[in-house]
Amino acid sequence: MTIAVVFTSRRTEHHAHEYEAMAERMEVLARQQPGFLEMVSVRDPVTRQGITVAYFSDEESVLAWRQHPEHLEAQSRGIADFYEEYHVSVAHVDREYGRTSR
Repeated sequence: MTIAVVFTSRRTEHHAHEYEAMAERMEVLARQQPGFLEMVSVRDPVTRQGITVAYFSDEESVLAWRQHPEHLEAQSRGIADFYEEYHVSVAHVDREYGRTSR
């Protein structure tokens, strides 16, 4: 069963360079985690609204990522400096399908 972790947020106007470095590090680190499947992330530069969806193979992988020491540090930094607001949803993916253009 696939698990989707959906992280929505609105960035502050501060610490942009630090945020970018931290976000890049978190993506690299997440991709190295056991059970990681895929990640998609976008942010509107005007509204500063963003969404990241990370897919994992199981609940244990999601919980391990949530408790990873560097990720915990990034979460604390996000609350203190990077986000005006954020929301996390964890969902079981019951069905998926798609199409790739030629």
